Amino acid sequence: MNAWICPTITAVTRKEYERQFNIINKFAVRIHFDVSDGSLAPRRLFSFSQMRWHKDTLADVHIMSRYPHADIVLAYHLRPHLVIIHAEAEVDLIRAANSLHSAGIKAGLALLSDTQVEQVSAIIPHFDHALIFSGNLGYQGGSVADLNLLNKVHKLKSLNPNIEIGWDGGINNDNIELIVASGISVANVGGYIQSASSPKRAYAKLVSTLKKSKHHAE
Repeated sequence: MNAWICPTITAVTRKEYERQFNIINKFAVRIHFDVSDGSLAPRRLFSFSQMRWHKDTLADVHIMSRYPHADIVLAYHLRPHLVIIHAEAEVDLIRAANSLHSAGIKAGLALLSDTQVEQVSAIIPHFDHALIFSGNLGYQGGSVADLNLLNKVHKLKSLNPNIEIGWDGGINNDNIELIVASGISVANVGGYIQSASSPKRAYAKLVSTLKKSKHHAE
């Protein structure tokens, strides 16, 4: 199974954003950008409108907002690879997915730990990506991966066999193999990489672990 290792950027200030981006842009092909206006996650993060990435970067933007409409409209102009909105958002989720598709952007749906797949079963076929969230929303590092949430993978695949499934929260070199073997193809990694003495080596270690376990990492 092919799997992406996606370092995450969770920054409050421009300085934090630039520091994190400059570190991981040197080795990562696909990057996960967290966006928050404080309505769903407990704090505001660096403005989506000011985010930039290189044209060859696969940018996944995770909009942690209860009211994501403005950021979805902004995505039409910034043109990320993928925009992930929350199942818990107060928005027409199918309409949002369709509007992203019309702009040539992939649509993702994030499920907080308490949100069951059954609650969104009718809309899963409209999305390209599902994000199983097991972290501390709006923060980077310090969370523990709740591997019981992996039971969502089979349910999601049964509703949309072609859906790409991501995981966010607590990934490290001790659990990456199990998480990917369970059907996760996008491993979003925050603190394990960003807080390492050498983020590049931490990233390379995750890639090496997957290759040794016969999973191809990108």
